[in-house]
Amino acid sequence: MYDSWSIERTIDLWLAEDIGHGDLTAQSMLDPDQTAEFYMNAREELVVAGIDVAASIFGRYDRTLDVKTHVRDGTRVAAGTRLLSVSGCARSVLTAERTALNIVQRLSGIATETARYVAKIEGTGVKLLDSRKTTPGMRMLEKHAVTCGGALNHRLGLDSGVMIKDNHIAVCGSIKAAVARARAMTPVLTKIEVECDRLDQVGDALEAGADVIMLDNMSIADMTEAVRMTAGRAKLEASGGIRLDTIRAIAETGVDYISTSRITQAAPAVDIGLDSPD
Repeated sequence: MYDSWSIERTIDLWLAEDIGHGDLTAQSMLDPDQTAEFYMNAREELVVAGIDVAASIFGRYDRTLDVKTHVRDGTRVAAGTRLLSVSGCARSVLTAERTALNIVQRLSGIATETARYVAKIEGTGVKLLDSRKTTPGMRMLEKHAVTCGGALNHRLGLDSGVMIKDNHIAVCGSIKAAVARARAMTPVLTKIEVECDRLDQVGDALEAGADVIMLDNMSIADMTEAVRMTAGRAKLEASGGIRLDTIRAIAETGVDYISTSRITQAAPAVDIGLDSPD
């Protein structure tokens, strides 16, 4: 879920970036009172995300436009599916077109890629998580797209939980000292996660009372051993080296979560176009 008020301010920035001082093409070729109707169509199978944001872009630029969405975010659609209709001032529609398409193509690309990863671990009980490796200024929307694809959000920001990594441990001196300091300084219901890349560190994190342990770039054998060592005393999150061809084997080790930045950083935009009626 995203905050609509914040998105409106972001849309203003997007439109200003693309339009500049005015759309020279639309203003020179189209009469001010010329009207038209266009349809936003999927040109490949995809999972929809950001369709309401696309609609808001048209409405934000010209409130007289009639904009209707025909699908909901999170819906898997076939090529040729009509996603959105927009009619009214032709100048306005064509001026806002690229911004609307850019966002829905990007977000639907993330949702579609996420769904591919989720499908690979179906039936294992493991939950797929995203990461903070998102496009600056786009985190709220990209994480929304991840949920449209069937995964869950990890931390939304640094204020969403405690993640103790190797550099934190180095500064504090040990995992035990780092967890103890975090426990003393954070609200009582805040989860504390510790990143571990060796099995001895997993043992230290368990002894320190970590709520979640990240198994960072561990082998399948080591992850399996970490599951045995932990025996349910903490949640285990596998991370690092997660790909479509590796995620199933990782899930089958018995970890609780798998996190990857690939679903946001490496997701290709999907093919969506704005077409006039035949």
